[in-house]
Amino acid sequence: MSEAILTADTLKRHYEVGGGPFSKPATVRALDGASFALEPGKTLAVVGESGCGKSTLARVVTMIEPPSGGTLAIRGKEVGPDGASKDRDLRAMVQIVFQDPYGSLNPRQTIGQTLMEPLKLNRPEVSAEERRKRAADMLEMVGLRAEHFDRYPHMFSGGQRQRIAVGRALMLEPKILVLDEPVSALDLSIQSQVLNLLIDLQEKFQLAYLFISHDLSVVRHLADEVMVMYLGRPVETGPKDDVFAHPRHPYTRALLSATPVADPRHTRNRIKLEGELPSPMNVPEGCPFNPRCWKATEECREAFPPYEGERHRYACYHPIEE
Repeated sequence: MSEAILTADTLKRHYEVGGGPFSKPATVRALDGASFALEPGKTLAVVGESGCGKSTLARVVTMIEPPSGGTLAIRGKEVGPDGASKDRDLRAMVQIVFQDPYGSLNPRQTIGQTLMEPLKLNRPEVSAEERRKRAADMLEMVGLRAEHFDRYPHMFSGGQRQRIAVGRALMLEPKILVLDEPVSALDLSIQSQVLNLLIDLQEKFQLAYLFISHDLSVVRHLADEVMVMYLGRPVETGPKDDVFAHPRHPYTRALLSATPVADPRHTRNRIKLEGELPSPMNVPEGCPFNPRCWKATEECREAFPPYEGERHRYACYHPIEE
């Protein structure tokens, strides 16, 4: 196994909201104890319903927001409570590609200016001529042509814009890319092209990917490891093949049962969860999944279960047995 380039240990991000003259502010536990590692050339996919903490995790890992607790270390250097805003080299190692290719690009900048901007802001020692050359090379690397350099974002399709966003993220030569639903806004025919580009770039540069998605068919195609989250906590983590073939946590089983099946001859017993996802301001005691779990007992309502297993880990008092 390769040495991890990023490690997180019980990583937390809490927010205080509301409050007033006669009431205390409530605490939103958006991220409440995530532990994982990223290795060069590997992809960790983070899956779960909206509100499970995926995007909060992305903001903490990219140092947009500091952690409230736990530790985050990149190449052995710990990111403190103030984040890494003053550590230019550390920030350059982790870049993000956002979900919306329409909103993530500045409409007033040409594509060449968009690609050169990270170098201009973070590598002032690089000459204008060298910036332009690197941006032109990157344009070609992500599958676009030289004549696109002086065009504006509105002149491109969604897939082309996402290629540009990927190129911009790579301009500082990062070691880690956080991919926040990078293909969910694209047509299915374009999704595979962008995913194949990401795979090629990962192999070429040995990038570590933190891939955030709700689409398990995409995760199956791209991921090496999978982390299933529920209300800010990982409930199951392990190699992709193990998690998909032998899910141990009931929530993972429910997610997998809802995945569309292309072959109509293949049927799957759909598990329909009762109730809505609770608010992160009012997380249930014990296992947070217990109000919706068909296997829950009193034990599940008293304390969060310990993690079991080694590479394939899960937190459940009553795991699914195969």
